[in-house]
Amino acid sequence: MSWQNVLVLFCVLTFFAGCKSDKRDDLPDVSGISPVKLKVRRFEQDLFKLDTNKLAEELPFLKSKYGAFAKIYFDNILGSTSKDVAPEGEVAFIKGFITHPAVHHLYDTCQVLYPELPKESIQQLEEAFRYYKYYFPERKVPTLTTFISEYSIGNFVYANDDLAIGLDFFLGEKYPYLDYNPDNPNFSQYLTRTFNQEHIAVKTLWPLVTDIVGDAPAGETLLDHMIHNGKKMYLLDLLLPYAADTAKMEVSTSQWKWLNENENNIWAYFLQQNLLYNTEWQKIRKFVEYSPNSPGMPAEAPGRTGDWLGWQIIKAYMEQNPDTPLKELFRLTDSQTILKRARYKPKL
Repeated sequence: MSWQNVLVLFCVLTFFAGCKSDKRDDLPDVSGISPVKLKVRRFEQDLFKLDTNKLAEELPFLKSKYGAFAKIYFDNILGSTSKDVAPEGEVAFIKGFITHPAVHHLYDTCQVLYPELPKESIQQLEEAFRYYKYYFPERKVPTLTTFISEYSIGNFVYANDDLAIGLDFFLGEKYPYLDYNPDNPNFSQYLTRTFNQEHIAVKTLWPLVTDIVGDAPAGETLLDHMIHNGKKMYLLDLLLPYAADTAKMEVSTSQWKWLNENENNIWAYFLQQNLLYNTEWQKIRKFVEYSPNSPGMPAEAPGRTGDWLGWQIIKAYMEQNPDTPLKELFRLTDSQTILKRARYKPKL
């Protein structure tokens, strides 16, 4: 059935659905929690300041200073400790890396744009970690380490919830990413449009959110993925309540408007096409993975419409079950039970 015909089912559904208020609960009082001063470490600056004539002597001190991060960076990102990757030895490999003209140009570009991390991003993250301390008092506030990897990896969480941010993934949507790697799908326009300062806080927190909620759902249906990713969006929203919703979902203003105006239509389409309990990954993945669009929907529809709908379901669940602790919410794995207890009604 075509998207246009969804409107017929839309009318039937909305008759029974009623209206759901957009009003969110009041934010928790965090006045009793000390303001957070984020510790930022500039690994790429320390790496590129190494004296290449004394690299064998200085490299161990750099590794000692950055501990677990340095091990990940040199072992897994650069691969400089591998004889297969660096047959000439680690010192020679790293010297070649930091003196290579293209890599050094990338480093210089990052330093021009980010001599320091933007104040707005730091403020957003410090505010987020104040809420983080409220919701997860047993966890420590992460440190933030910046680096460059020549476009190989962006943000990640490591060790004891510490966070790393690849500055080469925040050079702006007009940066010629595709000129450097034309075949890299990560440099598609619908993705690079978010490679900017506005998305630093969201992208930095996302690996931590994923680590808390879990990397993958317990089941394989579209609904399982929707609910699981909806939990992640819900937590991200709790940590960044004042950040732009478009930044959280990584969509444009027009796409956000479309999502809000078509909640009923999206839900009806999933029901019509028997997609909620479908487990064919190639058929459902664009609804819950970064994608330029959602199959079968109008061109205005972004990818991840299922994630957005999952977010609305989790919000409905918490409205219906307000005493549910976050840890308990994240432990719930039965998507059908969550949907039932949410009493979800698509917004008119």
